[in-house]
Amino acid sequence: MGNAVRDKKLIEMIAAHGECSIDQLATELGVSDMTIRRDLQSLAESGKIIRTHGGAAMAESVSFGFEFLKKYGQHQEAKEAIAKLAAGKVEEGQSVLLDSGTTTLAIATQLRAKPNITVVTTSLPIASRLQYAPKVEVLLLGGYVRPTSPDLVGALTESNLESLCADIAFIGAAGIDHKGIVYQQSPEVAKMLATMVKSAKVVYLVADSSKFGKTALCRCGKLQDWDGIITDRGVDKKLVESFAKKGVQVLLA
Repeated sequence: MGNAVRDKKLIEMIAAHGECSIDQLATELGVSDMTIRRDLQSLAESGKIIRTHGGAAMAESVSFGFEFLKKYGQHQEAKEAIAKLAAGKVEEGQSVLLDSGTTTLAIATQLRAKPNITVVTTSLPIASRLQYAPKVEVLLLGGYVRPTSPDLVGALTESNLESLCADIAFIGAAGIDHKGIVYQQSPEVAKMLATMVKSAKVVYLVADSSKFGKTALCRCGKLQDWDGIITDRGVDKKLVESFAKKGVQVLLA
């Protein structure tokens, strides 16, 4: 096992457990205590972990990023299918609003090859993903960085959104109940998304089928008020029929 692979596994193990002992790591990876000590020292010097007595714990910034990437990897096949369908709705020369979810990050990946578009986002990972796309202009909205997620919120974010009129917006959700009410966990995010919805001519909710039948702390809108929802084919067919009767356009990827 090479150093790079071993470092990756060490970070994954420490992130999963919060803190690991040298003996635990050495046994799991099948290497000597001396090798683990040397690896941990290197990771600590690069700021990825913190050495503890007899082991190591995650550095806060790396743990933060690891959790986001872990979430991004969940239901990945569905997210990629949704992203392809969503990106197909974006035309050359258009402006696109993307919120900070992991599904919209998948959309950003699909948009890298789109010619002459402007992407406006509150998401640091999306801005990073599109930074070197040669034909995509990226506008990162200002605001406060949330302590639990790599995105921006607050009065400045909302004020910036209010000055915009994008062609199309894609927003995510923490949950969607059987009535078509959309939920977010954070009040700040729910408020910001309400402003984002008003700042685009066309709005689609993008959410994989695991989000249906769930609720969260904050209501942030109804499917009936937007132009449609893009989801995967794992969604309950009866629910799709129910939404269609209410005038909701459901697009299955």
